Amino acid sequence: MAEDNAAAPDRTESTRRRFMLWALGILTSLCGVIVGMPLIGSFVGPAFRTTRPRWIKVADVGALPVGQPISLRVVDEQVDAYIRESAIRQFWAVKHSEAAVTVFSPTCTHLGCQYTWNPASGHFECPCHGSVYAPDGTVLGGPAPRRLDTLPTRIENGGLSVEWMQFRSGTPEKIPL
Repeated sequence: MAEDNAAAPDRTESTRRRFMLWALGILTSLCGVIVGMPLIGSFVGPAFRTTRPRWIKVADVGALPVGQPISLRVVDEQVDAYIRESAIRQFWAVKHSEAAVTVFSPTCTHLGCQYTWNPASGHFECPCHGSVYAPDGTVLGGPAPRRLDTLPTRIENGGLSVEWMQFRSGTPEKIPL
């Protein structure tokens, strides 16, 4: 009989330990899930996030000269929750009529340098590697693999808006970054 009384506390102690191990395991798992959710969300979230086009008003169409390339610079303010960032965006615009304007990305398609308009020659010229483009963006000379990249535009109420995009340089295809 003395043996039965000695065995009872061991069983009770064993079930308490087992309960404490289970409780500790559940609490640890719960903490891991709580801490891990934001981490998992940061990896998975961008796959489900849709990007909306960001249109930037760059000029009034009436103020642009017809047939003459003009450099346009605007301040693009991006707001993401409480973070505000400003960037200066440059474009080259060629107005064909009141309803048609072509806007070019400011980077050369060869290596991403900034090209300029040369009014004496009537061409866009990249000073880095000698690529030369016609006013319509076609390649006239140099190592450029494709024509100048055009940007999506829209004209509303006389204002020209551009969707800012960047493209991969050095490829024959126009590939957005």
